[in-house]
Amino acid sequence: MENNFSLAGKVIIVTGATGILGDAFVKGIASAGGSVGVLGRNRAVAEQRAEAVNAAGGKAIALIADVLKEDELIAAKNKALKFFGKIDGLVNGAGGNMPGAIVQPGDDVFQLNMDAMRQVMDLNLYGTMLPTQIFGEAIAQNGKGSIVNISSMAPQGVITKVLGYSMAKTAIDMYTKWFAVETARRHGDTIRMNAIAPGFFLTEQNRTLLTEPDGSYTERGNLVLKKTPFNRFGDAEELIGALVWLLSDASKFVTGTVVNVDGGFSIFSGV
Repeated sequence: MENNFSLAGKVIIVTGATGILGDAFVKGIASAGGSVGVLGRNRAVAEQRAEAVNAAGGKAIALIADVLKEDELIAAKNKALKFFGKIDGLVNGAGGNMPGAIVQPGDDVFQLNMDAMRQVMDLNLYGTMLPTQIFGEAIAQNGKGSIVNISSMAPQGVITKVLGYSMAKTAIDMYTKWFAVETARRHGDTIRMNAIAPGFFLTEQNRTLLTEPDGSYTERGNLVLKKTPFNRFGDAEELIGALVWLLSDASKFVTGTVVNVDGGFSIFSGV
């Protein structure tokens, strides 16, 4: 029986591949048989992760680019096409928050740091749209493929402090739906776009918000766990199943969907 969950023969580009979640994405795609373009700004980490895939018998290449710089993305696309010959999928894993876009309880909501808000919007929204423009074109030329964005719990209910990040991820949800409809109208069922909405995972962007230096939980961390029926944070590897499914032919009738991987956070009222 054909394994529709396999990524064998598929070439997938992962942006933000040098981060914690990106590492899991790269390993998961490679384990499912896919070839990987490991895209990030940190050359040493990108090369190390690509080498690890190759050493394990897979196929990967490091692609050094900033997701907000069109010329770097075009160069990365050309390098990937020269190396692999085609591109079948894209994971828009790049994103994050920054201290200036966090609104603390004592801050004046009429004195927001607008520059920081714009930077977070740029990174998360345009850092998804621009790679889609560049690599998506190659996917369209290939004739078939899947694009997976990374959403968040933030669009599904107010999460205090992270205003810029919340606005950007809310825009990602709508972009995912809009793009899915428009590509379907133009290309039929050949190009799909979906998103994964992770619950709370410990990453570079939220570790200091959720944990103390000694590893214990902050007040915010405990509040998150109280709202999560599984009563724990997620492990990055627990995103792989949803990711591989959305990239594979097993989900070929799925588009415009946001898949929650959150331990129940999004469905629990807290009561």
